[in-house]
Amino acid sequence: MPFVHSDAVNVHFRTDAADGPTLLLAHGFLMDESMFDPIRKVLAHTDINVVAWDARGHGRTGYGADPRFDYWDLATDGLRVLDALGIEHAIVGGVSQGGYAALRMALLAPERVTGLALLDTDADACTRADETYYENFFDEWCGTGALRPLAEDLAPRLIGGADTRIWHTWINRWLARDRTAIRPAAECLIGRDSIHGRLGEITVPALVLRGEHDHSSTVDKSTRVADGLPGARAVRTVAGAGHGCALTHPEQVGAALAALVTACTPYAVEPVTVVGI
Repeated sequence: MPFVHSDAVNVHFRTDAADGPTLLLAHGFLMDESMFDPIRKVLAHTDINVVAWDARGHGRTGYGADPRFDYWDLATDGLRVLDALGIEHAIVGGVSQGGYAALRMALLAPERVTGLALLDTDADACTRADETYYENFFDEWCGTGALRPLAEDLAPRLIGGADTRIWHTWINRWLARDRTAIRPAAECLIGRDSIHGRLGEITVPALVLRGEHDHSSTVDKSTRVADGLPGARAVRTVAGAGHGCALTHPEQVGAALAALVTACTPYAVEPVTVVGI
């Protein structure tokens, strides 16, 4: 079980150890690196080396002595994962909060990031309305009331799609964890800074993709990100998907990721052809 030490935190990660270009992926809030298992299966017949890590406070990664951190720290964690694997360059990407980390990786180490995959994410800080919503939500999540109704209401919105089996897999994981342990990660989410004004510094090829029914990463937010990135084209939309399209629609998302890797790599990656995106 590989870990890398980053800023007093032991960060858990997993790699396919494939021989081709590296695709480093960061997961969404309340998830862990296993959310990319469906993507790994789709890309298994290519030579893409899929690497993913658990963010602080998620999966097998804790907080260290000081639980305070921000998405710049998570970006540094991602770079330390690449260091541990001896990987100098990678296409980096993420879902939701993972996209916040991926963007910051591209700003911290532009010489190492050869492409950017932004899935159901944005580049702005929370609005005051967002802050109020999250503060109330996490007070309830970390409180003493019944957690199951809250988790069952969250899963369709956080994950989306129509496969309730996926929802219940994650609901059961949430219920099995210490519900209060997510608080420092929630404070990071709420207090994040806007980097929209710096998007123009990121010039590598970029994929901006969202689920059709994602009410968090809206069309306007995603378009604003794509417009700010010199290397991005129009926003790609996954039909029928929600906020967790990497989980629910891995064939479509995997095909888009493979195309990005091909665009960022001097040698060809076997294409993944899927309709509906």
